[in-house]
Amino acid sequence: MSDDRIEQLLTNGRVNTVLAWALCSLFAFTALEGVLTGDLLWSAFALFVGLSATLPAIARRNPRRMPPWEVVMLAGLPVLGRAVATLRMPSAVATYISIAALALLVAANLDLFTAVEMNVPFAVLFVVVTTLATAGIWAVVRWVVDLSFGTTLLLDPALTHDEIETGLMWEFVGAAVAGLVAGLVFEWYVRRRAAVDTRLERSEAG
Repeated sequence: MSDDRIEQLLTNGRVNTVLAWALCSLFAFTALEGVLTGDLLWSAFALFVGLSATLPAIARRNPRRMPPWEVVMLAGLPVLGRAVATLRMPSAVATYISIAALALLVAANLDLFTAVEMNVPFAVLFVVVTTLATAGIWAVVRWVVDLSFGTTLLLDPALTHDEIETGLMWEFVGAAVAGLVAGLVFEWYVRRRAAVDTRLERSEAG
């Protein structure tokens, strides 16, 4: 297994397959619940996470070609929080950890199914930049929804403009930290997988 290929994210372990598909089933159930209750924003997020996780298996027509269940779980952390603890809004930390993990899935899919090829350092940078960009897009989405429908996702009337801006800046800091941590964990994971595979190959050869 090459240390430079993001395809090392994929695994065909039976336990991993069962756990990853179980999580995706939970995402689908949560998305359906969101549609029925009118919470379309998080329903769409749950569907996107599930689709990103199952795309390799669907494209390869092999249900065992799934990302590690740990990465799938992190990517769906807000979804799991809503399903298990009935949280209406996840914390910013959980949200940006999930975005960072979701960026790992996107990086893997880009590497596998497009002409884009990434080595591990670039993938780490991709995760950090993607997480920051998503944080900015998420802030704009909340602002537009508040202006259009009178909600308080971002523009809370109980807070001053300075407090709203300060909170938003801290969200960006949290997104950057979450992206960096996820990228470093990803690098460690790939290198650990490569080391294990090398030992197995040597053992089999011996």
